Amino acid sequence: MYIVSACLAGIKCKYNGKDNKNEAISKLVEEGKAIPVCPEVLGGLPTPRVPCEIIKDEKGNTRVIDKDGVDRTTEFLEGAKKSLAIAGVVGAKVAILKSNSPSCGCGYVYDGNFCGKLVEGNGVTTDLFIDNGIKVYSDKDYRLDK
Repeated sequence: MYIVSACLAGIKCKYNGKDNKNEAISKLVEEGKAIPVCPEVLGGLPTPRVPCEIIKDEKGNTRVIDKDGVDRTTEFLEGAKKSLAIAGVVGAKVAILKSNSPSCGCGYVYDGNFCGKLVEGNGVTTDLFIDNGIKVYSDKDYRLDK
């Protein structure tokens, strides 16, 4: 069983109310081989919502801030925890998550300046999954384990 970003399964839950449908990932869900999650929605954020990016605050802590300057870290952490709980219930050991996202990014995320620049790093949910033994792939580099 896989956990996948809901937007990749065609669910319109992106910050702008759209999706990032990937036919192969959508098929996994249709076949009952994957469970879609949107950590941001699970954390209580609406769709659509103000775009968010990860920053380091003045104390060096990682925060998630929306484009209006509102700290959304609590919602992102809550969504990550709920996503991890779902992974545990279904026994998922692998996740395929949306690249560059402040929740789901794997390897790269936006730099926190809302200018489209990517920096090395992971989203909040990706880090929690990795810390709990779940292998994470992005939608750009995933492979289907046998």
